[in-house]
Amino acid sequence: MTLVVQKIIKNKLGLLKLAEELGNVSMACRVMGYSRDTFYRYSQAQEEGGIEALLDKNRRKPNLKNRVDEITEKAVLDIAIEYPAFGHVRASNELRKKGIIVSPAGVRGIWLRNGLEQFNKRLTFLEKKMAQEKLILTESQIQALERKKDDHLV
Repeated sequence: MTLVVQKIIKNKLGLLKLAEELGNVSMACRVMGYSRDTFYRYSQAQEEGGIEALLDKNRRKPNLKNRVDEITEKAVLDIAIEYPAFGHVRASNELRKKGIIVSPAGVRGIWLRNGLEQFNKRLTFLEKKMAQEKLILTESQIQALERKKDDHLV
């Protein structure tokens, strides 16, 4: 178990044990800063499922409404590799020409999620992919890599 999870369980068990030692649920809750309702929920969870039941049960579902579909995301990543010197606005415009509608902020968000938000990171990713897959570079890719080499010489 991770340290955070252990701390959460430790606090919940501490509340239950303190109430048992004091023999007074209200006083234990007041000392620990919990409500009695919370105490009884923890107590019931421990009775039904043991210590594992005291783990946090996160009921939140991820908000996927703001995500683009996988095809669009792949197209955005492909254009980051194909034209690493393009910014998010120009990449969005190029994708729009291909019939893929994604805003510049959407392109930037996808690049951020994949660690490609900066020109140097896109070039590093291109170099790794080139080494792994033996890619044949396009003219724009060669120019971008040469620009990176020139920047390092200065």
